[in-house]
Amino acid sequence: MILQVEELTKQFGGLVAVNGVSFNIAESEILGIIGPNGAGKTTLINLICGFFPATSGKIYFNGQDISRLKANRRAKLGIGRNFQSSTLFMPLPVIENVFTGYHLAYKTNIWARLLRLRSARDEENALRQKGAELLDRMGLGAIKNELTMNLPHGHQRILSICIALASNPKLLLLDEPVTGMNQNEIETMLTLIREIRNSGVTITMVEHNMGAVMSLCDRIIVLNYGKKIAEGLPKEIQENEEVIEAYLGKE
Repeated sequence: MILQVEELTKQFGGLVAVNGVSFNIAESEILGIIGPNGAGKTTLINLICGFFPATSGKIYFNGQDISRLKANRRAKLGIGRNFQSSTLFMPLPVIENVFTGYHLAYKTNIWARLLRLRSARDEENALRQKGAELLDRMGLGAIKNELTMNLPHGHQRILSICIALASNPKLLLLDEPVTGMNQNEIETMLTLIREIRNSGVTITMVEHNMGAVMSLCDRIIVLNYGKKIAEGLPKEIQENEEVIEAYLGKE
């Protein structure tokens, strides 16, 4: 197991957003996290990556207790993520956005970079080349010099994942990766996510598009009002009465 979550809870004042949730993620698995609006899905992702501190519970990554580590420490260990809304530097070219994702990879010290020493310039050029190769693999190589603000929505969503991949994650957390996309863009994104998994990256995905979740995920957990109400294979989740009730209500 690459990730183990034990009795994870997050309270915001009197609101319990995540309530005693436990689950495991196996290496090279695609795990889906679904549930109605307000179920606590994004909060759970934020707890795993360290964006929020947990109120209680434990998180283990590759056997190490990371429950109290800050987000930057978790990123260095290999936990990457994108966000529900694309957080991009819109006035910059595409390649420069990806370059920002390599900030954890620097080996030259800050003074060498500030003084623009040869070692720092060489390292930056090497990282930009890695960024260009990443964009090629993700289908954005031809537009690497375009301003990000000029990209269509689907390409911006792919770019946000490229930035997350630049941190060389072992576990990639995706928050609604196909939101706002048309069907062609969705199919492209699903193909890319499968290729990322096939490269050895484990993926956890929060998503409302049930067609995408059911076709892509190996296993699914379902949240409702902050609690885990179901866990299983896609077909098992589709037939689970408690899940159906959470989405559709009682007759």
